This record gives sequence, C-alpha cells and structure tokens, in this order.
Amino acid sequence: MADTKTSVELDKTFQPDQAESRWYQLWEQSGYFKPSGNGQSYCIILPPPNVTGTLHMGHGFQVSLMDALIRYHRMQGRCTLWQAGTDHAGIATQMVVERQLAKENHSRHDLGREKFIEQVWKWKEHSGNTIKNQLKRMGSSLDWERECFTMDPSVADAVVTVFEKLYDEGLIYRGQRLVNWDPVLHTAISDLEVVSKEQEGKLWHIRYPFSDGNGHIVVATTRPETLLGDVAVAVHPDDARYQKLIGKTVELPLTGRSIPIIADDAVVQDFGSGCVKITPAHDFNDYAMGQRHNLELINIFTHDAKLNDNAPAQYRGLDRFEAREKIMTDLEKAGLIEKIEKHILQIPFGDRSHAIIEPYLTYQWFIKTDSLAKPAIDAVKNGDIKFVPENWQNTYFSWMENIQDWCISRQLWWGHRIPAWYDEQGNSYVGTDEAAVRKKYHLNDAVALRQDEDVLDTWFSSALWPFVTLGWPNETPELNTFYPTDVLVTGFDIIFFWVARMIMFGMKFTGKIPFKKVYITGLIRDSEGHKMSKSKGNILDPIDLIDGIDLESLVNKRTNGLMQPQLAQEIEKTTRKEFPEGIPAFGTDALRFTFCALASTGRDIRFDMKRIEGYRNFTNKIWNAARYIYLQIEQSEIDLLSGDHTQNDASQWILSRLSQTIQKVNHAFSDYRFDWIAQSLYEFIWNEFCDWYLELTKPTLFSKDVDEAEKRGSLVTLITVLEQILRLCHPLMPFITEEIWQSIKHYLNKTNPSIMLESYPQAEKHHLNPKIESEITWLQNIIIAIRNIRGEMQISPAKSVPLLLRHSDHSIQARFERYQQYVQFLAKVDSITWLNKDSTAPQAATAIVEELEILIPMAGLIDKQAELSRLQKEVLKIEKELTSLNGRLNNSNFIDKAPPEVVHKEKLRATELSETLVTLQNKMELISEL
Repeated sequence: MADTKTSVELDKTFQPDQAESRWYQLWEQSGYFKPSGNGQSYCIILPPPNVTGTLHMGHGFQVSLMDALIRYHRMQGRCTLWQAGTDHAGIATQMVVERQLAKENHSRHDLGREKFIEQVWKWKEHSGNTIKNQLKRMGSSLDWERECFTMDPSVADAVVTVFEKLYDEGLIYRGQRLVNWDPVLHTAISDLEVVSKEQEGKLWHIRYPFSDGNGHIVVATTRPETLLGDVAVAVHPDDARYQKLIGKTVELPLTGRSIPIIADDAVVQDFGSGCVKITPAHDFNDYAMGQRHNLELINIFTHDAKLNDNAPAQYRGLDRFEAREKIMTDLEKAGLIEKIEKHILQIPFGDRSHAIIEPYLTYQWFIKTDSLAKPAIDAVKNGDIKFVPENWQNTYFSWMENIQDWCISRQLWWGHRIPAWYDEQGNSYVGTDEAAVRKKYHLNDAVALRQDEDVLDTWFSSALWPFVTLGWPNETPELNTFYPTDVLVTGFDIIFFWVARMIMFGMKFTGKIPFKKVYITGLIRDSEGHKMSKSKGNILDPIDLIDGIDLESLVNKRTNGLMQPQLAQEIEKTTRKEFPEGIPAFGTDALRFTFCALASTGRDIRFDMKRIEGYRNFTNKIWNAARYIYLQIEQSEIDLLSGDHTQNDASQWILSRLSQTIQKVNHAFSDYRFDWIAQSLYEFIWNEFCDWYLELTKPTLFSKDVDEAEKRGSLVTLITVLEQILRLCHPLMPFITEEIWQSIKHYLNKTNPSIMLESYPQAEKHHLNPKIESEITWLQNIIIAIRNIRGEMQISPAKSVPLLLRHSDHSIQARFERYQQYVQFLAKVDSITWLNKDSTAPQAATAIVEELEILIPMAGLIDKQAELSRLQKEVLKIEKELTSLNGRLNNSNFIDKAPPEVVHKEKLRATELSETLVTLQNKMELISEL
C-alpha cells in the first residue's frame, strides 16, 4: 500500500457543480472515451438527436442507461465505442430557420435554395451544439472525436450510393400516389408523423339524384368538401337495399357530372346510409377501391389545401373548410341535404405543423419494402436480434408483416437532395452527380438536365446510421471491429420509424444485422402518470434538475410561448404550488441514479421528485461514509502498509455480502435490469455497509481492548469495500465516484489516473460465507429487538439500559458472548444478566430472537405517570379519528357515492388505527403493572 498520509482530504459535503465539469474535462482531454483495450469489442450507436433539439427527460433517461452500459463494459476491458452524432432533422430544422427569416419579413423563396441552405448551415454552426453540450452535462462518455452529422460529406456519399443501388435494382421508383400531405409545410409526411386526435364532427347525409330523374340515393360523408372529386358511389354487393341500383348512374351535386354506382366488399352496410362516396384522390380507402375498379383520379386541391381548377368556378381558390361551408349552403338551397348527425371523428394532424393532414395525390419517390422486410423479420424470429423486453417484438412483427411501400421524398430544401435528374421529356436518371449520370446513361452535353427538387425523408439517412458512422461503404477497421453493434437503446415510439428501417438497410447493404439487441425503454411521465407536455405545464428539464432553478425562472420557462392566458395562469398556479421554492440542485449523479432506478420493463415510467430527493440523499450517504472511513484511517496511529491484519466476523460478513451484491449487479447488467442494479446497490450501500458495517467497526476501532491486527483488519476492510463500492457505482454515478476514488486510491496502491480505467468488480467466491451471514443476521435481530423496545417505551437514546437474557440452550450464551461488545455498543446496554430458565424476572418489556429471550426491566427507565398520561392522549386521539372513520364507512351514502379507491383507502386507514389502538392499550397495561 501507498503512504496513508499523502491523501487529499474530502470536503465536508460533495459539490457536484465543481466536480462535474472538472472531471468531464479531464476524461475528455485524456482520451478516455476512445476505444481502447484488447478485449472483445462493444459498441452502442447513439440515436442521433435532432440538431435543433434540447435535452428532454426522455433523452436524459436513455443517455443515462447507455452511458451506464458503456462505462460498465469499458471497465470490463472491452474495446468500447459509443458513437456520437446528430441528425439534420429536415422538417424541424427548416422550420426553425424559416421562422427566423419570417421575423425579418423574409421567406426561403426570397433567398433562393442555395442561399437558404447556407443560412441553415450557419444556424447549425452557431446554435446546433446545444444538445451536444447538454449530453456532456449528463456525463456521457461518447467518443466525440468520431462525432458524425447526417449531412456530413461521408454520410451524403453513402446516402447517394444506397439510393442508386436500390433504384438500379428496381426497389426505388417514382409514381403518383396518395400521400399524407401537410398543407402548411407543403410536403409529404409518413403515416408515422401523423397524430390522430378524436374530435366531435358531423356526418352529412346528402342526396345524389339518379340520372334518369327518378328519385335519389342518400350518401353519408364526414367530408362534404371532397364531393367535388367524387367519381363513384359504392354499396356492398350483398346489401339488398341497393342491389338493383348497381350499374346505374347518379348526378354528382353541384358539378354537372354523372358518376356510377358500384359494388365493393369494403363498404360497411350499417355505416350511415350504407352508400359511400368514392373520392380516390382524397381518401386512402377510396384510393384502394379506385385501383380495384380502375376509377379516375380527380384532385381538387392545391398544395396549400385550397380548391383548384378541377372544382367548379364558384369554389376555386377557397380554403377547404371555407369550401365546405359554401358547399353545404348550396346543397341546402338545392334541397339535397337529407339530415345532419353528430359524429365522433379521428382527425389527422401533422406532428410538426399541427395542421390537419390532407390525403393528396402527388408524384413521390417510394421504396418497395416487401423484399427488404422479409430478412428483417426473419432476423428477429430466429433470434439473431432480440428485443428487451421481448414483448416488443410483437409490435415490430405487426408493422413489418403489414408493411407498405415507403414514401421517401419530401418537398423541402434542407436535407439530402434526391440524386435524380430529368431531361426535357421528363425521363429520370439516377446517379451520384450530373457528370456520373451523363456517363452512366450516355447523355451528351446537348441533353439539358435538371435535378429533382425534393429531398429524402430524414429517416432514410438515419436508417444507415449503424454502419455509415463506422465508415461504410468503405471497409474500415472500425466497421470490421464494431459492426454489428451490440445494443440499440431507444423508445417504443420509433420502432417503425427507425429500428425496422435500420434492420432492413443493414441486412441489405452489409449482409449483417445492425445490432444484436434492441432495448426498448418506457416513456417518462410525470408523477401522476401524465405525459409531459408544454400545454400541461408539467415538463421537467434535466439540466434544471442538475443545476436547480429558482421559482420565477421555472414559472417563466413553463408559461413562455403559451397563447392562452387562462392556461398560462393555471400552469403558473400549479407550478408555484408544486415548487414553492423552485427546484433545488440535485447534481448529475442523483439524476442518473434516479433514471436507472426507474428503468423497469413497463411502458410508462412515472418520475416522482421524491425519488430524486431520496437518491440525492443516497449520494450524500456515500460521501459521508467515505469521509468517516477517510478520517478513521488518517486519525489512526496504525500503519496500514505493514503488519498483520485479521478479519473479524463483521468484516467477513460485509465481504460476503459484497460478493453477493457484485453477483446480483453483474447479472442485472446482462439482463438490462437497471432498476435491479440500482436496488441492489442502494440496499447494500445504505442498509448493510453504512447502517450496519460502519457501526459494527466502531467497537473494534474505538476500544482499547482490541489488538492492532484486528483494528488494522477493520480499516483495510472498510477501505477495500468502499473502493469496490465506488467501482460498482461508477457506471451509474460517474462524478461522485471519481471524486472519492481520487482521495482514497493510494490506500490500495491504485495507480490509474481515473476510476474509469479500473476493472469492474467481480465476485470473489472465497468471500461467500453463509455461516457468518447467518450469525450476523442473528446479531442484527438482537440489536433491532432492543432498539424496538427502547423506541416503543420512549426510552431516551442517551440512557443506557440493563439487559436480562434467558435461554433454553447453553450454547446460546457462548454464541451471544462472541458478539456481546457489539450489542452493548450499538444498543446502548450498560449491564447484561443471564437468568436461569425457571427464574422469575422483574416486570420487563420482552422480545424473542430464535431461542434467546430478551428482557429490559422498565423500573427506573421511564416516568410511569408521565408515560401513561402521554399514551392516554394518544389513545383518545385515535379513538376519535376511528369513530369518525367508522361512521363514514357505515354510511351507505358514502359507500355508494365515493370513488372505490377512496373507500378502499379509508378502510385501510381504519384497520391501521385499530391495530395501533391495540398496541397502545397493551403498552399501557404493561406500564401500569410496573
């Protein structure tokens, strides 16, 4: 061991704000985040956060888990890479920059495409690193030197390579299809970017006159404005009401067109009138029916959802909802409204613009996904890729087995521009650039070419992320070493967006799976189980939890930007009530440990402030334990560097418990049960090491009758166990563990410059000692029994008590005397008397631990009359509350009208009070007999 007198003293309290920046800077500058070591490779790809983004609770949660895995495997000697990167976030980023231009009364069209892209890059350089800095605040040990951006030249080249290959194989095509159209952003979006919200609407029943003038048919619709694009009326072929009408025609109101009545099995007979209007250009179900019946496609909308020239003149230029009102007025005047009913609708909204999405007929680029999906499905079915928890594979299969072609084009300027060129006849050519296209398709300079204006869906480039970040399409050492990666940590909400597409692309272009495991996290919600959102005013910022935030700043943060004054007032009111003094600084370690402790296998995870308060106390507990040990070593006259040391039973016990804890933690890491890791560490450190072992060392260290070898043994065990605790906790709490470790490492001859470079503890089986564990458990139960009696009888902690013991087996006495010093010290016992089996004991409070009877005489320990008076007041108070409670529970009105959970809670309280009342009455009876 090193000289024990050359340490850096630990401050009275841990100062996370000072330690965190200091240690992170040292780790990063020292290159500790780079892959190193000769062990087996281990790699996690960071799901690239949007460059526009800021760290939210979901990020903080997932990053805490990923960093725990990375630090754990790094300490296991694995050659470990956590690949960093950010996503260009096409729509989100373009919206941010366009908003900035709008403040200056400019639009992107004023600048032109090239200048606008320059503006986006400038914004990215100046404002796009916010989330990177926040990730560092979380202690993320990402290899920043390998950081990628989805618009980097190397990624752009890979994107073009993939596009061209898929196009040449006939898997990418351009066609006119119905897509989800955002009329505000003027771009197609995927089904996964559409948020459906339930709203009350109307079901209009409209009369369509028969072309022969003999009557009409009634058609039910929720979207009368699309009537102008109808091309047929459909009925079910088995619907007896309408079978004779199939093949006839009706006059389409307000248009002067005739349309046929057709039969299709997709019609629901009991919805509305059983007759439905068919508008293939503006409804996905109608589009599919139109394809089956070879119906015409009539688009009546412009790109901003106004009526176009295909509509009658009186409606052209109107917004779709203005057109609805005018159409309904005109139908009413024509006597063509049968009736109007209230109807609950699912309205599709864009997740970015919040505009109502329009099914819209446009030319887009698509990927045929059937052939890509099959090997991706098989990879999960045969176990090459495992979902954790396993049930999420069902969600994956559900989508993959019903997969549709993927619309990959977006009508934006920011993103990977589609590598396709057109000649004046509209023929398309795909290649890496215009020169390559001319060479590939033998086009001379006389052929004028123009590049496609659209960009690729952001998820297209993200689907390449696991292998393109490692150098693909080049055969790089990193690709050969770290691919396939080990685990993807992500949320269930992007299993379709991202996970499935990475598996499809990974297997297509590398022939290998992109990752071996997919760990799906739950969604962080507030303590009541509500989703965190700006409109609910319940958002928590991870950085605020780390640094703290005053009340006024928190209120401003939660209400800023809210357009509804009443909502802002409500949020301000609830915020002031919930955080009257703002949010205190908890530090990164407490936040990370909280996230890990909450990481159960559930879909929803409730974040309760009481949990992070408890785990901040846990970090303080570790710090205080370290200070106690540090001070004991520094103040002792014992040289730890030489001389014999013996381990008493208490030391053997803690080493046995440590080995068991190490086993539990390692198993939990392999099972991705971060909650079990946190629970095992908490229980061992708080309950066993701090509450018991530190106390059990005091009789040894503070006694003059204990020899030096045993004292040295206790000190060595204290520092050894503490050091292993720090290594056990480091993946979850990197900063406090580094801070303490630096102050104690010399005691154990540790020469590494950082705890990061230490090995992760492995269980030492020779320390497992069930017999000693059983003995110390027996000792603990004796001490607890005495403490319970002291507490129940209100005996002052400062007052020592006499102890009477009785047994039926003489071996018990010898067993007890082995641990007598611990009982006297920890239970504050001043004398011990052994009673004969049949002797009469004075009036005493008793407890039994196995075959040992414990008695504490009450005479002289308490003021009899004062204690009886106190207990009588308690009894009266409880009887009063119990009478009131029973009155409510015996009241049928209360039972019938109160919520079941309230009734259940009241019944539990009544049971609890009844049990307490019996306990108090028994105690009064005992004291009365003294």
